[in-house]
Amino acid sequence: MGARALMFQGTGSDVGKSLVVAGLSRALTNRGYRVRPFKPQNMSNNAAVTVDGGEIGRAQALQARAARVAPSVHMNPVLLKPQSAVGSQVVVQGKVFANADAAHYQNMKKGLMSHVLDSFQRLKADADFVLVEGAGSASEINLRANDIANMGFARAANVPVVLIGDIDRGGVIASLVGTRAVIDEADAAMIRGFIVNRFRGDPSLFSSGMAEIASRTGWQAFGLVPHLPEAARLPAEDALGLTSKHSTTPKPGGRIKIAVPILPHISNFDDLDPLEAEPEVEILRVHPGSALPGDAALVLLPGSKSTVAGLAALREAGFDIDIAAHVRRGGQVLGLCGGYQMLGRMIADPLGIEGPPGVVSGLGLIDVETSLTGDKRLETVTGTSFDGTSFAGYEMHMGETSGPDCIRRFATLSDGRADGAISADGTVMGTYLHGLFADDAQRSAWLSRLGAGASTLDYEAGVDAALDALAAHLEANLDIDGMISHAA
Repeated sequence: MGARALMFQGTGSDVGKSLVVAGLSRALTNRGYRVRPFKPQNMSNNAAVTVDGGEIGRAQALQARAARVAPSVHMNPVLLKPQSAVGSQVVVQGKVFANADAAHYQNMKKGLMSHVLDSFQRLKADADFVLVEGAGSASEINLRANDIANMGFARAANVPVVLIGDIDRGGVIASLVGTRAVIDEADAAMIRGFIVNRFRGDPSLFSSGMAEIASRTGWQAFGLVPHLPEAARLPAEDALGLTSKHSTTPKPGGRIKIAVPILPHISNFDDLDPLEAEPEVEILRVHPGSALPGDAALVLLPGSKSTVAGLAALREAGFDIDIAAHVRRGGQVLGLCGGYQMLGRMIADPLGIEGPPGVVSGLGLIDVETSLTGDKRLETVTGTSFDGTSFAGYEMHMGETSGPDCIRRFATLSDGRADGAISADGTVMGTYLHGLFADDAQRSAWLSRLGAGASTLDYEAGVDAALDALAAHLEANLDIDGMISHAA
């Protein structure tokens, strides 16, 4: 029997599509099947480097991990990375293809379907099941004509669909029944059943709701999935996770505060997740309108898909004043990738990569300058940091940074290249490395430096344990056999 595929679409964004596919990828892999995840089109600045030298959405990398296979560019053939004035960067099969605003991209999509179908067939050639994740909402009929992410793909590839609704946000009956009401009959015929996700309370209280949805849509009910706290240990797909995934309630035992300014176009924010998992660390995500706390041990500037626009937003929010005060108090600052570029004296964009060509002043906390030119660097790396601690991570950036403070390198890569810079007084540091804190040795060294003591957490083992828990949860609450019987 050849590979079979099943697609999971949602009534909206952040209804749990990514985690359902991740959990089912692990569950079916545990059953002995060869599983490959696939998302035709993703919009996210949370990206991962693949073994074949490209980039895909971080959610698809997690799903590949759930399936116990290496991530491939073909698992997410079209990736949109929003970046301020030039719209979105369009990445096709792992490589930068174009920049396009929303209107231009709508016209581009029809031509991208061939790349999507090519990647899909490549995955099918090496799988028993391909689990496909849709994007956004299946009911966006205004975008249906050139769609490659939801029903457009399902129809072109003849892949049956399961529709997911999120009861936690309210109105799940209306969202599922409403989807059936607005999509056309041919699209509706692709849907075999539905899942209601993130239920809290007594499941028997919603049994009539499940029956009502089934009656009004004609679709089979595949299960009611209770809220799973362990899912919070897995990386969120997009920036919605920066507010919805994490509580603002202070963490019991969180002695070390790390303040993170949340700026537009933030990228690779899963760099924060390993720190979030540490019992003694409290990550304070500070949005514009609030001040950075004066008692933070570290201010961490994460990556940005649009460094120049992010820097302007940082200044508009007054975070630059807060960071300068933090440094005067002797506090430490770490900039990752785009955050590193912001810490320097100047950022030049001579080619207009992020907007009109020009030069802007940085925060001036590290004596370096950045020029946003050259090809994007995409690779996994290993090496040792300034204190001699080993690490494994990855690079994903455009631009070259140089200046006097680079003599105090943040890290030395295994190929001998220098990375990053450290200020003369040692309090402000910048690096192009992502995934730094997922490395247990590196994270432990940072926690010791900040006064929390060495870490005892095995972060990667915790992610795998969470995937196993998610798989078991879906096995217990979904009719998986019924669903995969519809795969084609």
